[in-house]
Amino acid sequence: MAMAATSASRGPMVLKDWGQLLLLGAIWGGSFFFARIAVAELHPLVLVLFRVAIAAIALQLYLAIRGPSFRLALPHAGLFFLLAFTNNVIPFSLIFAGQTQLGAGVASVLNATTPFWTLILANALTSDEKLSWNKLAGIALGVAGTAVMIGPGLLAGLSGPVWAKFALIGASLSYGVALMVARRFKGVPSPVIATGQLTASTIIMIPIVLFTYGPAGLFSASPPVWAAVLALALLSTAFAYILYFNLVASAGATNASLVTLIVPASAMLLGFLFLGERLELFEIGGVVLIALGLVTIDGRLFGRR
Repeated sequence: MAMAATSASRGPMVLKDWGQLLLLGAIWGGSFFFARIAVAELHPLVLVLFRVAIAAIALQLYLAIRGPSFRLALPHAGLFFLLAFTNNVIPFSLIFAGQTQLGAGVASVLNATTPFWTLILANALTSDEKLSWNKLAGIALGVAGTAVMIGPGLLAGLSGPVWAKFALIGASLSYGVALMVARRFKGVPSPVIATGQLTASTIIMIPIVLFTYGPAGLFSASPPVWAAVLALALLSTAFAYILYFNLVASAGATNASLVTLIVPASAMLLGFLFLGERLELFEIGGVVLIALGLVTIDGRLFGRR
C-alpha cells in the first residue's frame, strides 16, 4: 500500500529497525495471501468495503485513545476523498479483481512495480523529483521485469489471464498518483492521513456495494474467509500503518522503503507453503529484474551517480 512519507533517511538501521522492517514486509506480504483466500467467496468490491471499514474503525479507536485528534483531518475533507480513490478504492478493487485469477506471489511482485511508476509520475508532474542515472536505470530494469512477467503469458496464456496482470499494474499506477496527492498534505500527522483516507474510502464504498449487490448475502462468507478478512483489515492495514509510521520515525523514509523488496518474498513464501502456488520460470526472471531495479533506484548496491 502506498503512503506518503516525509522523513528522510536516518543512516544505518539498528537491530530494532530491521526487526520492524522484516515484520512489516511479512505483514504486507500477508495481505496478498489473505486476499487470495477471501476473494474465493467475496466479490472484490465487497472485500474492499470490509477491508477499509474495519481498518477505519480500528484507526479511529487508535486516534481516540492515543491521538492526535481526527479533527485535524476535517479541513482537508475534499483532498482525503481524492486520496481515498487513488490509494484505496481503485487499487484495492483492481488488486482483488486480479487476485481472483492470480496467486499471491505474482500479484505482490506486480504491485512492487509501484516505485517505478511513482518516479515517472513524479518526474512529469513535480519540479523537485527529477530523474537521476540511478533512477533511470532502476526504472528500465523494473519495466523490463514487468514486461518479462506479462509478455510470455500474453503469448501463451501462462499463469493466469493477462487482464489480471494489467489490473495489478493499474493498481500500482494508482498508488503512484496517490503519492502525488499525499504530498499536498502539509502539517497533517501521518496517522490522521491514514485514518482520514480509510474513513473516506468507507463512505465511498458503502453506497457502491449496496447499490451493486444489496445488503442480502454480504455476511454469508465462511469462518475461514472472515478470519482472512479480519487479518487483512486489522493486521495488514490498520496495524501495518502504525508500524510503518513508527519505522519512518525511527529509521527514515528511505530505509523504510526497503520494505518493497521484502513484501513479494513474503507473499510468495506464504503462497508456496499454504496455497500450493508456483512461479513460472519467466516470472522468476521478472522477479529478479524488478528486485534489481528497486535496489538500483535506492542506490545501496550501486553507487549513486
